[in-house]
Amino acid sequence: MSDDQQHGLTLIAFVGSVFSPYYRWAHRKGRGDPENHCALNVALYGRGARRWTMTERGRRHCQRDSSRFEIGPSRLDWDGQCLHVRIDEVGVPLPRAVRGHIRIWPQQLFTQIETLDAAGRHRWGPIAPQARVEVDLEQPGLRWQGQAYIDSNEGDEPIDQGFDHWDWSRTLWPDGSTEVTYDMQWRDRPERLLRLRYRTDGEIEPLAPTPTQSLPRTAWGIARRMRSEEAVGVHEQLEDTPFYQRCLLARRVDQKPALAFHETLSIPRLVSPIVQGMLPFRMPRRA
Repeated sequence: MSDDQQHGLTLIAFVGSVFSPYYRWAHRKGRGDPENHCALNVALYGRGARRWTMTERGRRHCQRDSSRFEIGPSRLDWDGQCLHVRIDEVGVPLPRAVRGHIRIWPQQLFTQIETLDAAGRHRWGPIAPQARVEVDLEQPGLRWQGQAYIDSNEGDEPIDQGFDHWDWSRTLWPDGSTEVTYDMQWRDRPERLLRLRYRTDGEIEPLAPTPTQSLPRTAWGIARRMRSEEAVGVHEQLEDTPFYQRCLLARRVDQKPALAFHETLSIPRLVSPIVQGMLPFRMPRRA
């Protein structure tokens, strides 16, 4: 998010695109090679500059090693201090170019890995809970700096075999530390809450469970909630889809106002035949 809170950016680099209908169909046929289903998802937010891209690419268009990841014409490079993301994509549904250079400087690096399910088949790790970002885009013409966050998810099975529903949030506290909450719900298992604070001194502080605050359903009817001791409200809706939503929440931390990124994922919605049939229009593929 930009320092003036007028612009936002989300980047997700996929190896085995978890939302991909093509990967799901290939897995059913016993050909679920994650390297054959890579994508760079770019979502830009802000007045006059909203863009969304997620073109999936097959194995022959992608290469990666410990410091680089090429996905078609786009690539990510780690130079030891900065993550460089060079974007050359075309948006959907309107075919508008997204092209330029993103630089992300972690302020701390963490190697912590947390299991999200009882079987340990799904894992999450905060690579850099606090970071700085510099956005320099040719298309659309955008330049800004702000605060950022880098994490990682991985799994050993399709996501619908591990989860039903989750709410996730990240809040930058006034003192510069970062709070991350995973609130996971299943139909046939107890809920699981992961709530951690990553302090500026490098310590990881488990936070006590807090009451559940219900949020208004999205336009697509997705139920969502937030863990907070105080009331929270929707500050801005960023994404609203049949199975997923992303928004900014207004809340208070240490008696001061704060904004939280918040996401909700409904797995039954994601794997429904109707949604699977709709996804190719938002996620084209280049084999």
